[in-house]
Amino acid sequence: MKTTDTFKVTTSGEREIVMTRDFEAAPDLVFDALTKPQLVQRWLLGPPGWSMPICEIDLKVGGAWRYIWRNDGEGHEFGMHGEYREIARPQRIVHTEIFEEGESLVTSALTNKGGTTTLTMTMCFESREARDGALESGMADGVATSYDRLEEMLASGNS
Repeated sequence: MKTTDTFKVTTSGEREIVMTRDFEAAPDLVFDALTKPQLVQRWLLGPPGWSMPICEIDLKVGGAWRYIWRNDGEGHEFGMHGEYREIARPQRIVHTEIFEEGESLVTSALTNKGGTTTLTMTMCFESREARDGALESGMADGVATSYDRLEEMLASGNS
């Protein structure tokens, strides 16, 4: 598992990945960064060389979301989409995540303590094999890079 001072990835049970990261920002700002397309497109890019030409978010229970990423050097694209199941601003977002490898249920919880917001994202996969495949794909490294970018964006005050 990848573990740094600010980003931790663990498994829970047979089918879950839990990723935790602290941000020096108020929960409202982190919530906005997770839910406003113009902000998501700035930080949720994974490794350098990727862009997000499509970012659609209909932030309501039953609303859909869709992201398409493009490797600008190679032109390779991939995407994912899902539906919002629960929204409790600024503490919690629950949504499905459907991608080529399958579907997961993602719960993002935001907690605030002394000016630091902890984002805990729990992904529940259809099977242990699907969970393990996600871990082996390098997904956690892409998330870590994206969260670093999010921290920079929040610190700059341009969110």
